[in-house]
Amino acid sequence: MKSLNGVKFAEMVQMGSHHLFQNADYVDALNVFPVPDGDTGTNMNLSMTSGAKETTAQAEAHIGKTASALSKGLLMGARGNSGVILSQLFRGFGKHIATESELTVLTFAEALQHGVETAYKAVMKPVEGTILTVAKDAAAKGMQSAKTEKDIIVWFETVVTEAKASLERTPDLLPVLKEVGVVDSGGQGLVYVYEGFLASLKGEELPEKHAHNSMSDLVSAEHHKTIAGFMNTADIEFGYCTEFMVKFEVGKKEFNEALFRSDLSNYGDSLLVIADDEVAKIHIHSEEPGKVLTYGQDYGSLISMKIENMRQQHIDIVGEDFHKTETKSQAVYPYAVVTVAMGEGIGELLRSIGASYVIEGGQTMNPSTEDIVNAVKSIGAERVLILPNNKNIIMAAEQAAELLDIEAAVVPTKDVPQGMSALLAFNPNASVQDNQTAMTSASKHVKSGSVTFAVRDTSIDGIKIKKDDFMGISEGKIVVSNSKLEHVTEELAKQLVDSEAEIVTILYGEDATAADAQKLAEFIESLNNEVEVEVHDGKQPLYPFILAVE
Repeated sequence: MKSLNGVKFAEMVQMGSHHLFQNADYVDALNVFPVPDGDTGTNMNLSMTSGAKETTAQAEAHIGKTASALSKGLLMGARGNSGVILSQLFRGFGKHIATESELTVLTFAEALQHGVETAYKAVMKPVEGTILTVAKDAAAKGMQSAKTEKDIIVWFETVVTEAKASLERTPDLLPVLKEVGVVDSGGQGLVYVYEGFLASLKGEELPEKHAHNSMSDLVSAEHHKTIAGFMNTADIEFGYCTEFMVKFEVGKKEFNEALFRSDLSNYGDSLLVIADDEVAKIHIHSEEPGKVLTYGQDYGSLISMKIENMRQQHIDIVGEDFHKTETKSQAVYPYAVVTVAMGEGIGELLRSIGASYVIEGGQTMNPSTEDIVNAVKSIGAERVLILPNNKNIIMAAEQAAELLDIEAAVVPTKDVPQGMSALLAFNPNASVQDNQTAMTSASKHVKSGSVTFAVRDTSIDGIKIKKDDFMGISEGKIVVSNSKLEHVTEELAKQLVDSEAEIVTILYGEDATAADAQKLAEFIESLNNEVEVEVHDGKQPLYPFILAVE
């Protein structure tokens, strides 16, 4: 096969999606912590399913248009860090071949490479030994092989072979994977997608569903620990928050995103550029907003312009107190805080301290980029802050913020206690950027702990863990494991509550009772008789207790 069209590519996407679907539970099991909500496979599967659905609906012989449909479906359906990275891989892939009617080996290889570059740019602190590495190594092998091989099937076999080899090397790059004895879960998910692509190209049946061969195959949860990137305006060097859109026009300067971004970076910091074929959306903090706008005009007409003097907090874009009104029985929030939570009780608590809208989800079901976008749109906000309350939702939240046509920012809360602390720091009279900074800072002043149960035997950081034992997790690290809930909860409390603690909030879930929570409260008071303890029925699944210590 010397060339590939859009119809055949759509078939490849379907087969890749189905192969990932068949093995999603195995990918889930390749996470590192033995918690019951390791969900890399689930997130990648739902993301890829969204992409495949859009591809099938929009498939054309023109492969550029088919790839664009895949990119759109993945973008809106992306869930979790792994799903967002997967969407970025195929976003770059699709952009590179947007004008191609068919692919040769060389253009296919170049598109894979462009996808890798796009995905790396999307992650502020890329971690090697993850899906990024597997994608990078496979693409590099593809570029090398494309110099001599012209048959797409033979060429793609070398790509898949290298992807598998790279996957096997991931434990050498991430010590936590080697300690537990597994490969990277996101990388494994990508390999399944590529295996499906290859089976479709060869006209073969899908490889069999992965069989779990040993207990080491079944260890689980999260290792993308350093993925995060957030704008910080605490030290204001450039005083004007400048946002605008450029609608490209014929006869104006031809748009080159890399050059555009590079030129604008000379005018300030906190630069964000998002572009498609028709418009570019720009956010930058600059001392010379006039020059920034003038530069933008070189490419087309300016629309949706906003400039804010960040040194004068009383001058806001909306310029009015936070309030809400009812319109056709729908609450409208000119300035909203949208957050994610699992458990009816936790949702009620977050609303009581200032959340405008609570998206149901979190541990076992991460909301997609589209879910977050739709939630914001449903409340008619003019400005919005998004609190993901889960480290695996942060990237989807950031992607949603970029897609919104209103001023939006993400406060990167990693759990519910951080979300509660951030909400209490919200100032309705401050700008979005100032609130983002203040709320992010506030979220770091709370210590978080949780109790859940192990889904398999393993050993992490010297702690031996048995299936069905309870585990105490402090600041993302397992600190105690035992068969008795009371023992684990009290040991966790000892880790979190010291002489400086002032307030402890206990959220008890479906697997605990009010009596259990009261007993824990009394134990905490025995550790520090000056601490104030608050108890709430969070009704959260899987986690009998969540603790917030301030």
